[in-house]
Amino acid sequence: MEKKILIIEDDPDIADLLELHLKDLELNLDRAEDGELGLTKALDNDYELVILDVMLPKLNGLDVCKKIREDKKSLPILMLTAKSDEFDKVLGLELGADDYLSKPFSIRELMARIKAIIRRVNAVIEDQVSSDITEISFGWLNINMEKRRVLLDGENIELTAKEFDLLALFAANPGKAYTRENLLNIVWGYQFTGYEHTVNSHINRLRSKIEKDPAQPKFIKTVWGVGYKFAEHEDFE
Repeated sequence: MEKKILIIEDDPDIADLLELHLKDLELNLDRAEDGELGLTKALDNDYELVILDVMLPKLNGLDVCKKIREDKKSLPILMLTAKSDEFDKVLGLELGADDYLSKPFSIRELMARIKAIIRRVNAVIEDQVSSDITEISFGWLNINMEKRRVLLDGENIELTAKEFDLLALFAANPGKAYTRENLLNIVWGYQFTGYEHTVNSHINRLRSKIEKDPAQPKFIKTVWGVGYKFAEHEDFE
């Protein structure tokens, strides 16, 4: 069965080029020429990946990304940005994009990014957890790796794909300290040099969802001068 990808891009030359090469990878491409149509398609259909341009008519890519994330937490999003739009790159990652690529880009690089994202979909992230562990509990927090479900005091907590990946990585390696660069490389899968503050934003949002008092976190602890680590089981005994 072919994997279905949505590209939201108003430049027909770029869209045609992508369609040509994605077919070589046995990927079925759906297209939208503006943000409003792209958002409707993304929400109404099942896709393996959305390739999303930032500059779009009717609704810009950042707003499309945000609205997709409100409804579909785990749908992978690869954003295309102009080379100089550093702010858009940072904001796109913080809104929930899984990756970005600057224009002009090489098709070879784009294909590598797409294949890497698809490989990570529904897969266990590197250094996360052995395949025979499907559920982890710490105090009042329960994480089901297989179902990608998080319960806090028995109540379901909605996490984005990246928030869950971060939490799963931490919980499977209690007490292990990670630098922000480590987390970017493992969870995002690329060397996002200079975007370590993106990790901070995700950690802050994650804490606001799972910590009873985010100002005094019990689960995700700051390791000063290093980065972050997860609590150990004995902390809850």
